[in-house]
Amino acid sequence: MITRRATLAGALALAAPWPRIGWAEKDTPAGMIAAARALADAPYDPPPRALLPPFDALDYDGYRGVRPRPGAAADLPLGSRFRADLLPPGWLFSEPVAITLPGHDTRFSPYLFDYDPALVTPPEPGAEPGEMGFSGLRLRTPLNAPDRWDEVLVLQGASYFRALAAGTVYGLSARALALGTGGPAPEEFPHRRAIRVFDGGETLTFGCLIDSPRASAALIVTLTPGEVTAMDCALHLFAREELADAGIAPLTSMFQHNAMGPARIDDFRPAVHDSDVLVIDNGTGERLWRPLANPATLQMSGFVDTGTRGFGLLQSPTAFADFEDAEAAYHRRPTGWVTPKGDWGSGAVMLLEIPTRDEFADNIVAFWRPEAPLAPGAHRFDYRLEWRAPGPGALPGAAPLLVPVRAGAGVEPNHRRGRLFVLDFATREGPLPEALPQIDLDASEGVEVAGETIYQLRDQSDRLRMSFIMTPEDGVDVAELRLRLRDASGGVMAPVWLHRWTRRADGGV
Repeated sequence: MITRRATLAGALALAAPWPRIGWAEKDTPAGMIAAARALADAPYDPPPRALLPPFDALDYDGYRGVRPRPGAAADLPLGSRFRADLLPPGWLFSEPVAITLPGHDTRFSPYLFDYDPALVTPPEPGAEPGEMGFSGLRLRTPLNAPDRWDEVLVLQGASYFRALAAGTVYGLSARALALGTGGPAPEEFPHRRAIRVFDGGETLTFGCLIDSPRASAALIVTLTPGEVTAMDCALHLFAREELADAGIAPLTSMFQHNAMGPARIDDFRPAVHDSDVLVIDNGTGERLWRPLANPATLQMSGFVDTGTRGFGLLQSPTAFADFEDAEAAYHRRPTGWVTPKGDWGSGAVMLLEIPTRDEFADNIVAFWRPEAPLAPGAHRFDYRLEWRAPGPGALPGAAPLLVPVRAGAGVEPNHRRGRLFVLDFATREGPLPEALPQIDLDASEGVEVAGETIYQLRDQSDRLRMSFIMTPEDGVDVAELRLRLRDASGGVMAPVWLHRWTRRADGGV
């Protein structure tokens, strides 16, 4: 039950300086877009971060002890197919977010939450909320069963969000906007000032008001949950200054290790990652297949293109035995796929790989960067972001004849300075063609490749194994490899396999 004291506290929150953006009466996507434009026309005004007890001292366990109260901040109906939970501030989430839900009073109050006394000290009676707001929004829907309200989307932390397809568990995240990712200066993290749900039926439309020192934006999204959970996105970006380092439709994930390495990871599990491949459908009709890495040093890669048809971070293994982790369930982490709408022009799909020793930090980022810097003023990017089941078979588009399903690496005994690569390819269905593919393998300068072989695995009519040895010259610390398998007519039979090799921290190959 919400008491009179809670109502007064909510009124105080509404009267406080937060929110200060003057768009509360504008309950349409056009109103939010106008608010983003108005923000960009004024100097950047950072949000307040002063949290009051008990929110100001929450650690990981304490934050888990603050729970939205059903009927107050949790389980709020949005039509017949969606429900919402308002998320508390604290711990990592100190920036207030103003949230508006149709048919609900969403003024912040500490009395909208229950507190586990073993983990957190409840607020004192009569506590006022100050300028605090919520930290985000969680949406629920009957995703996996008609009588159960499963989580489908969480909007929390800077401009991050993550969603689920049916049968999956949370893994990679997406962002509304990236600025300066992988650059020489500290990355700028645009933050969410407000979330407004506009309507909810079979689909749900909402908007996020984003702000940052160099730009503001409105991200308008229509969410359609299901076997493939789709988010049709329109990013209305307003640059306060020229942006040469903008990242559009960013995906953020984690890769620690798999059969490719790195050797410095000592773990009983054969693999630990939310995603293991960057896949790009480029403008020339190729499907690029770039396995992710946990390199010894930070690596930034750019895949220059015009008319990119799509890109995403794939979780390719789908069996428990691939990970042997009953708690994390990495084999059920979703794949994220971005399909541009309209002409995004020339640019590059960028990939950032950051060294990590643990599985708790997101060290992988992929996004689109326009070739020309974005001038001050308005820009728009429309795209569909899909959260799909793991596995290569869940990728969109026509399947090529062969799909790489495994890659491993090891040192060849007779080539101490070299590195042996072994890749397996499998058909989606049916036997392999009678003629073995032709190998088209390229390497960057200063690298020798030798011993290329390809053969059908015994008693496996749908699988080929290809191997080669790469030997870098002394002083070469980074190498690029590109592999195509071609049929007798020269046609590409499989995704184009790309790999960036980096020398180990100890100087080894």
